[in-house]
Amino acid sequence: MPELPEVETTRRGIAPHILRARVSGVTIRQPRLRWPIPREIIDLLPGQPLQEVGRRGKYLLLAFSSGTLIMHLGMSGSLRILDREAPATKHDHFDLSFANGSILRLRDPRRFGAVLWTGDPAEEHPLLKNLGPEPLDGEFHGAHLHHLGHARQLAIKNLIMDSKVVVGVGNIYANEALFRSGIHPTRPSNRIALPRYTRLAEQIIEVLKTAIEQGGTTLRDFQQEDGRPGYFAQSLQVYGRADQACLQCGSPIKQKTIGQRSSFYCPRCQR
Repeated sequence: MPELPEVETTRRGIAPHILRARVSGVTIRQPRLRWPIPREIIDLLPGQPLQEVGRRGKYLLLAFSSGTLIMHLGMSGSLRILDREAPATKHDHFDLSFANGSILRLRDPRRFGAVLWTGDPAEEHPLLKNLGPEPLDGEFHGAHLHHLGHARQLAIKNLIMDSKVVVGVGNIYANEALFRSGIHPTRPSNRIALPRYTRLAEQIIEVLKTAIEQGGTTLRDFQQEDGRPGYFAQSLQVYGRADQACLQCGSPIKQKTIGQRSSFYCPRCQR
């Protein structure tokens, strides 16, 4: 599933091509995604200029004067900037055409993505209003994690993957941040001191920033908006490295299922 760095990479990739461009048409080939695509946008959006290409968590937010188009890439979705003559293929379900000749096209083989519309402030939408802070906007810090972690008793990996605690820390990035912080993924959240939470928050930010700079993590179903795969996988220190030597101490990396997700850690470096 595309995570925050992949979504942010996509946002940065598509924005220069469509920002302030005027919508010339909307094409819905397959309305049945995770939720039905609202047909009202076919008549509503043409003629409106795109005012902002934003992001909240894993959601892309295309803001217009009359409201916001909320898009999610689901498990295997991707967005491409194409010429208007580009033929659609089997899994190309949605096009947003612009007067400058560009098309923003959603391809989603598994149809777990979403294209939704709200005329209200986007932050009040049910999918967005209860999300935690953005890890990259300066409001996320160790004290926030410490406060919420000590109010609950659950594995620290589950805490930082809770989007109501902090958005965008998917499974790969949670594994990497915990390793770089020296914290065992099963350690109870109420048994971690503030200095260690501060270190963890710093590493979450650093891992996500590095992933964005390198173009996201290469997953089987993810490619950048221009079709090139991401490259952060080259920098992974524990994820997917079960039984391989830890890059810090040489001990074998262990794998364990936590919260129904595969977790990778070094039993010597992480406590």
